[in-house]
Amino acid sequence: MKAKYINPYTDFGFKKLFGEEASKDLLIDFLNELLPPVHRIKDLSFKNLEQQGNIETERKAIFDIHCESERGDRFIVEMQKAKIRFFKDRAVFYTTFPIREQAEKEDWDFKLTPIYCVALLDFTFDDDREKKGYISNVQLKDQYCQVFYDKLTYIFIEMPRFNKNEEALETHFDKWLYFLKHLEEFDKIPDIFREEIFLQGFRRAEIAGFDEKQLAEYEESLKVYRDLKGVIDTSYEEGRVEGKVEGRREKDLEIAREMKKGGEPKDKILRFTGLTMEELEEI
Repeated sequence: MKAKYINPYTDFGFKKLFGEEASKDLLIDFLNELLPPVHRIKDLSFKNLEQQGNIETERKAIFDIHCESERGDRFIVEMQKAKIRFFKDRAVFYTTFPIREQAEKEDWDFKLTPIYCVALLDFTFDDDREKKGYISNVQLKDQYCQVFYDKLTYIFIEMPRFNKNEEALETHFDKWLYFLKHLEEFDKIPDIFREEIFLQGFRRAEIAGFDEKQLAEYEESLKVYRDLKGVIDTSYEEGRVEGKVEGRREKDLEIAREMKKGGEPKDKILRFTGLTMEELEEI
């Protein structure tokens, strides 16, 4: 039986829910559940999704969603489907773009507006850490565990760790995560989502409302997601058993082949696999 609602883990599905002007209210509501009161958003605007990196290879850093609140706070919001090498390095690197962007103003005195990197992860990135919660809130701290700089915040949400059932949902944010995790499985709207913001989300996510072009784009996005996830799941398990560097490289090459077959752009393949342009050209 075909799904009634989109899979939000696909590029198309995530941007349909959070990355379009018509779905701005959904993104604002979601982010406000994560932000401290002083940074709550009343309105936001979407920024250019491509930022040119000032590095030798001149790669582009592609943000799933890059937006700015009415008071100037910057947000990078993304859905990460696959565990990639140097994941934390990548997150830090991406936040340099909204930092550098602020230096373009005349008579700049180095004062920065707050920057948030919010990543929904379809994997766990620290399997051996003590705390097994599903949200990691990260800021720069000193040796006394005091916050040294409060304008740069990383929020990682590990969706596989969110295992609450419908009866255990306690907060509005619990509902958001349950909505995202199970959206594709619903054949009707559960009673717990009879709030206007979630009803709007279901309307945005209903596949029957897509035109032919949107449907084709979604089906292609879904195929790429399923192919990629299948390769990743298999490859990571094999890599864990073998425990070899070569096995990791073969995994990255196989992922790259599948993404290439799916028509994914080179910059995106490099971002997911950590391969060099030379390695990608050899495939």
